Amino acid sequence: MTDTGPAAKPAAIRPPSFNRGQIDDPKLSAALRTLELTVKRKLDGVLHGDHLGLIPGPGTEPGESREYQPGDDVRRMDWAVTARTAHPHVRQMIADRELETWLVVDMSASLDFGTTVCEKRDLAVAAAAAITYLNSGGGNRLGAIVSTGATITRVPARSGRQHEQTLLRTIATTPRAPVGVRGDLATAIDALRRPERRRGMAVIISDFLGPINWMRPLRAIAARHEVLAIEVLDPRDVELPDVGDVVLQDAESGVTREFTIDAQLRDDFAKAAAAHRAEVACTIRSCGAPMMTLRTDRDWIADIVRFVESRRRGALAGRQ
Repeated sequence: MTDTGPAAKPAAIRPPSFNRGQIDDPKLSAALRTLELTVKRKLDGVLHGDHLGLIPGPGTEPGESREYQPGDDVRRMDWAVTARTAHPHVRQMIADRELETWLVVDMSASLDFGTTVCEKRDLAVAAAAAITYLNSGGGNRLGAIVSTGATITRVPARSGRQHEQTLLRTIATTPRAPVGVRGDLATAIDALRRPERRRGMAVIISDFLGPINWMRPLRAIAARHEVLAIEVLDPRDVELPDVGDVVLQDAESGVTREFTIDAQLRDDFAKAAAAHRAEVACTIRSCGAPMMTLRTDRDWIADIVRFVESRRRGALAGRQ
């Protein structure tokens, strides 16, 4: 009998390369089509029509008033009508089945990095495509805020396949940030607060490697909307290779330094990276949001399916 050891991690799946935003038709259309087919082939039939775990159930909006009946929720009292008629009235709630989803996509310089089958930027585009597909149809609207640290691009929330393609094209062709410009995730998240929107969903896609100065705007968004954080990582974000002398450059500041990567430095780096990721996860949880991690060295589609199925099991258990 052969001992296969611990279960191997899923093989990495290569999303299309968008050449750091420097891509035009016909290659752009071909890459987006390939991405769409990959997403649909893997997700259709597993998640189609259900989407549990990624998006909230139907919400509600205030409707007409009617007279109060015993057992009605007093929090829905319509005090204006009650005062006018001298009879207690409650506001009826009507289902709001059209969902508005906003993507906040971090395209800062640290995303222009990858040491396995793709760069984190390409994985971020793939994640955006998966969310777009999962939330499409039924009149659902999608919008995006794309930030490089130097610029913020806003794609208004609309519905329809043509708009979805426009949204993904905008994300995929976002130009690289200039050298020396740091990402500004806090400002990008805060941009969702204006103008005020009815309850929907916000998906934050980032490597979350910068300062954790985005808790306040994220908490403000989470107070009104469902929030999902998608962490996009490369293996070298969490551990250094055993390669000896190297010259490393900070992707956002442009500063370069020489290092000798020995066992002590690798250990220190791994501990610091783990501590930072733990703080990121704790901060996101404190805002009431789940986090899904995608890596350039893993099967990102399989990881999305596992995350959604886990959320589904949790939701079903909560109903029992």
